[in-house]
Amino acid sequence: MAKKKEKTLVIVESPAKSKTIKKILGDGYQIEASYGHIRNLPTKDPKTDNLGFDVNNNFEPKFEIIPQKKEVVKKLNDLSKKFDNIYIASDPDREGEAIAWHVRQILTVPDEKIKRIEFNEITPKAVKYSIEHPRTINMDMVQAQQTRQILDKLVGYKLSPVLWKQMGNYNLSAGRVQSVALRMICEREEEIEAFIPQEYWTVSAELNKDGKIFEAELSKYKNKSIEKTIKNETQAQKIADFLKSADYEVAKVTNKTTKRKPTAPFITSTMQRAASSKLGFGVQKTMQVAQKLYEGIELDGGAVGLITYMRTDSVRVSDDAMTMAKDFILNNFGEKYYPEKPNVYAKGKQNVQDAHEAIRPSYPERTPESIKQYLDSDQYRLYKLIWEKFMSSQMANAEIANKSIEISAGDYTLKAGTSKITFDGFLKLYNDSEDDEEKEKDNKIPNLEQGDKVNCNKIDPKQHFTQPPPRYNEASLVKALEEYGIGRPSTYATIITVIQTRKYVEKKEKALHPTILGRAVSKQLVEQFADIMDYKFTAGMEEKLDMIAEKKAIWNKVLKEFYDPFMDEVQSVMKTAHKINIETKIMCPNCGKPMLVRTGKNGSQFLGCSGYPDCKTIMSLNVLAGENIEEEQEQKQEEICEEKCEKCGSDMVFKTGPYGKYMQCTNSQCNNRKAYHKSTGVKCPKCETGEIVFKKSKRGTVFFGCNNYPKCDFVSWYEPVKEKCPKCGGIMVKKITKKSKKIECINKECLYSQELEEEEQNE
Repeated sequence: MAKKKEKTLVIVESPAKSKTIKKILGDGYQIEASYGHIRNLPTKDPKTDNLGFDVNNNFEPKFEIIPQKKEVVKKLNDLSKKFDNIYIASDPDREGEAIAWHVRQILTVPDEKIKRIEFNEITPKAVKYSIEHPRTINMDMVQAQQTRQILDKLVGYKLSPVLWKQMGNYNLSAGRVQSVALRMICEREEEIEAFIPQEYWTVSAELNKDGKIFEAELSKYKNKSIEKTIKNETQAQKIADFLKSADYEVAKVTNKTTKRKPTAPFITSTMQRAASSKLGFGVQKTMQVAQKLYEGIELDGGAVGLITYMRTDSVRVSDDAMTMAKDFILNNFGEKYYPEKPNVYAKGKQNVQDAHEAIRPSYPERTPESIKQYLDSDQYRLYKLIWEKFMSSQMANAEIANKSIEISAGDYTLKAGTSKITFDGFLKLYNDSEDDEEKEKDNKIPNLEQGDKVNCNKIDPKQHFTQPPPRYNEASLVKALEEYGIGRPSTYATIITVIQTRKYVEKKEKALHPTILGRAVSKQLVEQFADIMDYKFTAGMEEKLDMIAEKKAIWNKVLKEFYDPFMDEVQSVMKTAHKINIETKIMCPNCGKPMLVRTGKNGSQFLGCSGYPDCKTIMSLNVLAGENIEEEQEQKQEEICEEKCEKCGSDMVFKTGPYGKYMQCTNSQCNNRKAYHKSTGVKCPKCETGEIVFKKSKRGTVFFGCNNYPKCDFVSWYEPVKEKCPKCGGIMVKKITKKSKKIECINKECLYSQELEEEEQNE
């Protein structure tokens, strides 16, 4: 009698993988999805202080089925009883291992039927190999994931109420990693605000040899570097005057050929950064597109997984992949484009989880152009980036010919140089600007030898100002988090999304700006919970999680060591916590007291007078945006202002941007900008030296403020008039509503008013 053919159920995380895996395994296998996590810590559990784990019982977690997943669980359980073998094929990382364990826990079938498999890429070889080499669930990885889950919930659930009590806003939240990321953004903003530009000058010369003109930059004085040491125009001009009449002689000529090595294939963070800088993708978008490429794209022959798993911090490449890359390079570019020995990349950091490979194409022979018709625009662009990065990482070095010339002029030395790519090597496919992109500099320097005399045509001194550190964008924040060892590849996208969703940070022209709320939250947390907000402490906790996964630490012991001092700190802060106000620089137009950021019952935010309940003035938060004028598209026509630049003393010109007229310094190295507003002709009642001018917020809302801002912060929603109050001599404003049209004194103790004449209404 013929042996009965066994039936096998394969459970994956995402249904998007099902078609790809089904095509590989054939009819003997049924593929079903868990749709991610199926169980979680309960939201309410009185026995465990509402956290879902028992502190008094070694932090034992109590999981429950996610309500929306009950149908999925029932289906998987029913199916599991009909199959001979069950393979759990969730993603090959800690999160995937935890999902595999949860799936196993809900299946009411014998242990011998269930096996864990994993694959780093969805290819026939990788998937079939995993079926032939199943394993048991790695409980060390599961416990590391659960420890992270408990830590994150503990910090979030215990710190957030502190913020609620102090700031009166129940929409606020704190997080073990998100709050540290917010701190980084806020501290960078403080650096920018505290930065004082320093003036410096450079001096360059236009030289010629036998009619061939080239440029050289002043680099040394008496063999010491002169970079950024020329502090003002007087010094620069003194040097320029000397150089105009100096004798120039070639002191040194250096010819050197350098080899530039390709960089490692992508890991999660470097892919996110490259996709941001080269494609303009946000971190979350990059991961979403990469997920689709990994799970499978419908090609001619069915669904195909195009890249390896996209959550990894390892630069390792399998032998098979290196062989495929070698064959492709030799066949398509020739022997000179392949190195003498295969390029192998080091792990880098000690805590790299090297079980996975780097991110690479699953099939190097599938060039981006060959499958372009099957991909949408985003998929094609990201796949092309990954393919080119990987293939270039396996190619030969590029060779760069560098020529450096030093020219003496008395005690001064000027430097000129050229660089030229003599062999492009890996640069034929990929040039990574983050890795010190090589740009050819062709200064057309004539053939010069040591001792040659050259002539000076002109000297050009230029003014510069030092620049503050740039704000983080998503890519640079990921890089900083990675360098500090904060978070993991799988968490970067979530961290950046959460701090924006919570309105702690807003993205403007790709840069991450902390909001006034974000800065207030960060300030409170840093002052009160120094350890939790400390970079090294947070990175140290990541290392402990790694140690749990590697059997070098016990999970509940790690939690216990964290819990006791943490809860002591929380309880201490809660005892003394009192409500704080987020004060702004905006002054109430009715009583002159500072406006505060307040939160309504529905969670919406607005500005409310600090004099409440005596003064009930409220404003939209949009008024904060009116403090600064942003310009993007400028009109070419320029009109000289009477006012000089307060930074460098140069002329200012009028320009127009999307938010109206402004003034800009004509010195390109300074570029100081200052808002220009139409005047009402009314003197400011607060500082008595400025004038009240029309202003407009980013959303187009008109308001009125003193042109001496920020020295004077007078602001009003209503247009002032030149007429003084006949009763108290104070400032009068137009108040036009549906019910009335009048002029009213802003002095709350006076509140004199009179009807508005018709001609005044139409002004």
